[in-house]
Amino acid sequence: MAGNEVAVKFGMGQAVRRSEDPRFLTGRGRYTDDLALPGQAHAFFLRSPFAHAAIRSIDVSAARDIPGVVGIVTGDDLEADGIGHLPCETPVRNRDGGEMVLTPRPALAVGRVRHVGDPVALIVAEDPNVARDAAEAIEVDYDMLPAVADPVAALRPGAPLIWDEVPENLAFDWEMGDAAAAEAGFASAAHVVELDLVNNRVVANPLETRACIAAYDPAEGFTFHVSSQGAHDMRDGLAESILRESPERFRVVTGDVGGGFGMKLFLYPEYVATLYAARKFGRAVRWMADRSEAFISDDHGRDHVTRARLALDADGRFLALKVETVANMGAYLSGAGPFVATSGGSRMLTGLYAIPAAHVHVRGVYTNTQPVDAYRGAGRPEAAYTIERLVDAAARQLGLAPDEIRRRNFIRADQMPFRTALGQTFDSGEFERNMDDALALADIAGFEERRSAARRRGRLRGIGLSTYIEACAGGPAEAAHIVVARTGEITVYAGTQSNGQGHETAYQQIVATHLGVAPERVRVIQGDTASILTGTGTGGSRSIPVGGAAVDVAARQVLEKARLRAADLMEAAVADVEAKNGRFTIVGTDRSMSFEEVAAASEEAVAF
Repeated sequence: MAGNEVAVKFGMGQAVRRSEDPRFLTGRGRYTDDLALPGQAHAFFLRSPFAHAAIRSIDVSAARDIPGVVGIVTGDDLEADGIGHLPCETPVRNRDGGEMVLTPRPALAVGRVRHVGDPVALIVAEDPNVARDAAEAIEVDYDMLPAVADPVAALRPGAPLIWDEVPENLAFDWEMGDAAAAEAGFASAAHVVELDLVNNRVVANPLETRACIAAYDPAEGFTFHVSSQGAHDMRDGLAESILRESPERFRVVTGDVGGGFGMKLFLYPEYVATLYAARKFGRAVRWMADRSEAFISDDHGRDHVTRARLALDADGRFLALKVETVANMGAYLSGAGPFVATSGGSRMLTGLYAIPAAHVHVRGVYTNTQPVDAYRGAGRPEAAYTIERLVDAAARQLGLAPDEIRRRNFIRADQMPFRTALGQTFDSGEFERNMDDALALADIAGFEERRSAARRRGRLRGIGLSTYIEACAGGPAEAAHIVVARTGEITVYAGTQSNGQGHETAYQQIVATHLGVAPERVRVIQGDTASILTGTGTGGSRSIPVGGAAVDVAARQVLEKARLRAADLMEAAVADVEAKNGRFTIVGTDRSMSFEEVAAASEEAVAF
């Protein structure tokens, strides 16, 4: 197939069958649980059945004597061997300028458990059933303590303290915006709308639960297979500060991943404990969460209690916005928990609207619950839910149609670039036109007739209107590396990590567009720190906007490198050689070479 035909049929923007799907549909995917290392043992975690309790003692003697048990690890073992705690990577400053309260998070509980599912001990055995039986033989003397799971209740005087050193369970007290300007807007308002919202806690629940296999070689270091959203961040987080070994002695490998949703981005206690056990016992150690275990050990999402207030003038135009949120952090601060509850989403609270003044106040609260972190948008959906619910409430209170109140308050195209009251800059957008197009596609004019017809059939039909925009693709720049073999086979090394989104197909389409090769000639490698120099992984919808851009740049540069080689092979001036549709042609002649022919004639692989 000629290069131009390849680009037309398979290139960017074309509807193609996903190249990864045949192996998934035929059971040939390579997930972490599909791997088996020589001599591997199996791990099981003994977890707290209580939301809050002091650990008086842990007796593992009976469990350790069970045939088939390789070893048992407790929090005291990790502390004695200097294993570091899991970090919170996104601390925030309080609104008074002071530091937030950071508390320790050991991989296995020491002295106290703080939520149901808090890991207490790791059992390693020859067989997973033996490990589970041994866990039941461990005697833990718990002294139950008062617990609190509701974040608002946790702030009340006299509430049980999750951490003795944290008064009122307040992890941080953060704000954004201009409080005085917002107050002035409310003082001049003809209408004020208030709304109390609960954005409930959710569990991510991917098809593939979290899993890992840890192995250790004294000479080479760690090899860690893990279902993750990014191998490099996992390596760097685990290495020096936790396991006390250099990143060069860690190889982290992530194969196929059955869903992540943000939850698989982060370090977890199980990863630290299995790596430690592999080094301590000299055996590969394998762990995979069952579904019930995942519900009480994966990072959760959301769990906000919000009061939102909107000030409007007599014509229904927005003057100011105030949002007060109590955000449940759980018993421990996870990797990005404070960021998600604060700047991760709060900047989007003004939505698509030209609100002159806004102020946001967020209190992060410790409770006896599972830690909360990034999930499906990481704060931006929470912000959209708040502002859109508030706008609908304002429409009802003022007797305006949902589209009309939005029409009066959208940022107009002639206002671009527009800087919001919370610091985001919109460089373009025609939001009223977008809404009108959506209303036309939904046949809003014919809705009442459809509702009446549904009512006659004993059915209820409703319709809702909301707008959404988010700031995503954040994080540092991504890298991609492309190697072209003399056979014409192309390998793309990408630092992102597919969790089922179809990155392989997308990256193949980018390469096919530029190099004019069939997609099946392109192989995509992700998730291996041994073969990929760097990578930020997948999160915040960044893979195609940032990772794809890196592949695009690399493909263009490979094409230019091949053009230089084609000019040399055809003994022509570089300026006279045109690269188009997978062929290199001397301008004004019929002399040309295909991309594959150039690769075959090269002394070595072409790489960039």
